[in-house]
Amino acid sequence: MFDALKNLKDKAEDLAEEHGDKISGGLEKVGNFIDDKTDGKHSDKIDAAVDKAQDYVGKLGEQKD
Repeated sequence: MFDALKNLKDKAEDLAEEHGDKISGGLEKVGNFIDDKTDGKHSDKIDAAVDKAQDYVGKLGEQKD
């Protein structure tokens, strides 16, 4: 089971490294969509969540050996 989790982590790192810019752009689009659907009532929270997710993807891509 540990090997399966390690393989999953390695795959996530590979994807983040190769496609981090696309993932980041997708997160931005999703954030904008949700912000639009909530009429901007939660913009600050949505922006913060998108920023954290984008940072995580960036760090995950950097972890690749």
